[in-house]
Amino acid sequence: MSFNSLGLNDELCECVEALGYVTPTPIQEKSIPILLSETTDFIGLAATGTGKTAAFSLPLIQVTEKHTTDVTGLIICPTRELCLQIVREIELFKKPFPSIKVTAVYGGSSIVTQISAIKRGSQIVVATPGRLMDLMERRAISLDKVSQVILDEADEMLNMGFREDIELILKQCRNRKSIWLFSATMSSEVRQVAGAFMEKPMEVTIGNKNTATNTVDHQYYLTSHQQRFEVLKRLVDFCPEIYGLIFVRTRIEAQEITEKLVRDGYDVDALHGDLGQAQRDKVMGAFRTKAIRLLIATDVAARGIDVVGITHVINYELPDEPEVYTHRSGRTGRAGETGICMNIVTPREESTKLKRIQKLVKNDFHKLEIPDGKDVCRKQFFHFVEKINNSGELHGDFETYIPLIEEKFANISKTELLRRFAALEFDRFLRYYENAGDLNYREENRRERREPGKKREYNDPQDTVRLFINVGLKDGFYKASFLQFILDLSGLKKDVLGRIDLKDKNSYVEIDKKFAGKMLQSLDGKTFKGRKVRMNEAD
Repeated sequence: MSFNSLGLNDELCECVEALGYVTPTPIQEKSIPILLSETTDFIGLAATGTGKTAAFSLPLIQVTEKHTTDVTGLIICPTRELCLQIVREIELFKKPFPSIKVTAVYGGSSIVTQISAIKRGSQIVVATPGRLMDLMERRAISLDKVSQVILDEADEMLNMGFREDIELILKQCRNRKSIWLFSATMSSEVRQVAGAFMEKPMEVTIGNKNTATNTVDHQYYLTSHQQRFEVLKRLVDFCPEIYGLIFVRTRIEAQEITEKLVRDGYDVDALHGDLGQAQRDKVMGAFRTKAIRLLIATDVAARGIDVVGITHVINYELPDEPEVYTHRSGRTGRAGETGICMNIVTPREESTKLKRIQKLVKNDFHKLEIPDGKDVCRKQFFHFVEKINNSGELHGDFETYIPLIEEKFANISKTELLRRFAALEFDRFLRYYENAGDLNYREENRRERREPGKKREYNDPQDTVRLFINVGLKDGFYKASFLQFILDLSGLKKDVLGRIDLKDKNSYVEIDKKFAGKMLQSLDGKTFKGRKVRMNEAD
């Protein structure tokens, strides 16, 4: 199969070939012939990093009217980074058609400049929902002539809370010929939006729906919650060539973990919602150039990141929503390369979250032992030896120092010299891991006796039930007020509760199984701020 056989015109085929693309990916092969018809609504489901951008960009360029100054093609995506990435790819593909103008519309940059570009004439606009809504409110953009609307990473946009914006934008595209929806997963919200705005869409699924890419090795390491940070360090140390993303739950956690790792000498920075655009650009620039080799990120901050060559994704904690795992793991193993997704998991998560994720993504997860101190030192040592073997000959001014070096080390044997080099290189590792303990969770330690007066630890996942409730941060709750709310209504004590996860629109509560029924009976069906509270056992 070649691009010529998909129905693309000669100019585009020559351009694609000049860029080094020979064979279309499966999503491109299946999508492009359908999209060239212009009038068919379309849903394309494929894992992150499988070539979806080219799948919709190439047919969009071909069907775009070359001599108009109106916006006829609208691409909506979740983040600034993805917006700019899409524009970069379209600019490469449209070289045979210089009259086609593309404008990126996103927050964090001058809206005046973007308005000027649109007024000068842009047939294709690539936009984030929030900034596009700003332009619509200012009447700075008309969507009346839009023929094709593309929703890229639709599941991510809906997870970020953009559903109302997207629905309003689609209503304004009154004369559209088709909607092209691309997504890595098919969540219920994506299906609802498709049902409301699309007419008998053609659907193409590459792999199974919601599956993670099969170029990623999914691993998990079982430990206790208190040892997560030590496990993280050990996994990073065990992978000396690591270039990776570490996902955490909150921006506070991202900052705390980053500060700890920096103090311990790691090349790492954080990416979270508190960063301004200039700070974010600086962090991403350092990560792309590998000035830092580890990036600690929250899910929201990492939306749309597309960095070539990421070797590892580490989940410091598993996400609550299984679909989020697909996006996290999809940051590695892209464009035919292989990658590793490491998951730090507690016994309770193994029997709940991990099972739900495995069921969704339909990939095998390999349970591995957390390496011990000697394993880490051995791995680092052989990596050091390999670096020396692969360093090649040194040239230039360094050569003039060779006689002096030989003189200085004349009375030291080769073995002693190697021993000293190794000691200098590995002193920190050897001292740190000299008495390193076993971080693996062992079955024989599963149920420890609780000391009098000590807060209960639910080491056995069978002790607890996880409950869902349809209130969260957007209802004005913070952790303390939410805790007070559920305890006041239920009449229960705090020590029967486990972890509480407060999200934007809903929350999750872990509770001693013996008290779950009382909690459900007390809260489910109650009214809060004029709406019905719904509480049930989480899936």
